[in-house]
Amino acid sequence: MPYKSQFIIIEDNLIDQFVTKKLLKKGLDINPIYIANNGQEGINWILKNHPQNSLIILLDIQMPIMNGFEFLEEFDRLPEDLKERTEIFVLSSTLDIDEIKKVKDNKYVSDFWTKPFRLEILKNAFLEV
Repeated sequence: MPYKSQFIIIEDNLIDQFVTKKLLKKGLDINPIYIANNGQEGINWILKNHPQNSLIILLDIQMPIMNGFEFLEEFDRLPEDLKERTEIFVLSSTLDIDEIKKVKDNKYVSDFWTKPFRLEILKNAFLEV
């Protein structure tokens, strides 16, 4: 089933990038999938590409240059129409309760998933994307 949304993975770990991309491609037939190695690259990609359809962001928390929390602060400065068409899912291996609460309390974050996550989680989240 083709998805109308554009997908970007914002993640610095190459193995996590590979696994997440494979799950999206093989399990959900999503293609293309864009990759950003940190939050700054993610913001730059969004500003350069001006996604017209909905945008799905799979965001890591701990990254160099610009982490997930800093990304969310920059995301807040983007145009309202773009923010309304975007869903952000945070994927993290953090066990820090304060970080998890901060993620879940962010108005732009649709859900928090612990790595490694299962394909069923993606399927359920993107059934109506």
